[in-house]
Amino acid sequence: MEKKLFLILHNIRSAYNVGAIFRTADGAGVSKIYLTGYSHAPSKEENQDLKSKADKMIEKTALGGEKSVPWEKAENIFELLEKLKKENCTVVALETTPRAVELGKFEPNCSVALILGNEVDGISQEILEKCDSAVAIPMRGVKGSLNVSIAAGVAAYGIMDKLIYG
Repeated sequence: MEKKLFLILHNIRSAYNVGAIFRTADGAGVSKIYLTGYSHAPSKEENQDLKSKADKMIEKTALGGEKSVPWEKAENIFELLEKLKKENCTVVALETTPRAVELGKFEPNCSVALILGNEVDGISQEILEKCDSAVAIPMRGVKGSLNVSIAAGVAAYGIMDKLIYG
């Protein structure tokens, strides 16, 4: 059975970050993106004059990734997590928590749904409690974190390599 990677973008405030994640998801081979909370979804509107500023921001950074990667706006993240778990998908938070495993040491044994959280606040404790595990990108410099779109790329490629090559 093919193992897949899904991304859950929860409360991502920047449409530029959403677009950049779509572009990276296309390159990495992500199967689907779920947008939850107030993360802005790509527009299905064809007329440029009717698109919002955020729609145009996503398009600018996604460069077509919003059209090539399947996506869905999910209204309730907790219902989405339960649905994915029932489909034999492990739910993983990309977050620096005491229980987080370094990304390179993470060994998925089934499909993975990776949650990416808010640029400032990360992923809430309530959501973390619903996750099967957490992974963190080791930070070797002074800063404690990466931009969410950069972190998404590092994690997506790292996890996809594990899913494909074992």
